[in-house]
Amino acid sequence: MPLRVAAISFLNPAPLLYDFEHEPAATRLRQRYAVTYTSPAECAAELHAGTADMGLIPIAALTYDLAIVPGCTIASLGQVRSILLLVKNSAGMTAREALAQVKRVVADAASRSSLAYARILFEKFYAAAPGFVEQSADAVAMLADADAALLIGDPALLAREHRAEIEAAVGEPLLWLDLAELWREATGLPWVAAVWAVRHDALIRELVNDNELIADLSASRDAGLAHVDQLVTEWTPRIALPAETIRNYLTKNIHYTLDAECVEAIKRFRELAAEIDLLPPLKRLPMLSGYRPIS
Repeated sequence: MPLRVAAISFLNPAPLLYDFEHEPAATRLRQRYAVTYTSPAECAAELHAGTADMGLIPIAALTYDLAIVPGCTIASLGQVRSILLLVKNSAGMTAREALAQVKRVVADAASRSSLAYARILFEKFYAAAPGFVEQSADAVAMLADADAALLIGDPALLAREHRAEIEAAVGEPLLWLDLAELWREATGLPWVAAVWAVRHDALIRELVNDNELIADLSASRDAGLAHVDQLVTEWTPRIALPAETIRNYLTKNIHYTLDAECVEAIKRFRELAAEIDLLPPLKRLPMLSGYRPIS
């Protein structure tokens, strides 16, 4: 039976999934993997429920029942663009001043990690504790009765393309803040969104062995990064973004290698989340056996 894989239906994991979606590798991989697509939060839910064996999941969803597969990640070393915090700023305050005044945030619930990052930043670095309400991703509607809105994934990228229209509809100036940049400024570490994680019982059933799994996922990522132009061509009809924006996003905004600095960032994220009682402690990262982070 193939390994059941839950993947994310956003633009950012496209390079990671290249071999699973393109020949000649796709036919070979279908013998070992059955891929379905959903949201980041649902990937985690399926993995925890046992309806998936492996998933590309938010780091907030990691538990000791899962093992992180080394090699690949969805991260950013600077500006990520796809995690966008919009803050009303009619008083013309600095970002730090405005963030300290936020009382209510309306958030797209597509990713548990992004919500957790926002809460950590507010509580640990801006001395604020706003309430969070979940709502579908529509910037204008989200800001109708809130101080800030959190957009995640493709809706965040699309909002940036319509900045003038959104500000005009809201009727007051907004701060357009990149959550990855805020995290990097606060901690000095990369922003890490998601990793491949596998259930231990799937490994026990030996559907795929550790080395095959690592090799298949790493090879798919490498192939995707070698074929970015093809991915841009494929995604341009799917999302209303200029081709160059898609290319820059895949090559400059997103970092796809789970290196030592990204591993440290995951540890720091979980430490801070535990300090504010947002997530249970994760005193050691549950890595697939034999893992050594890339320097």
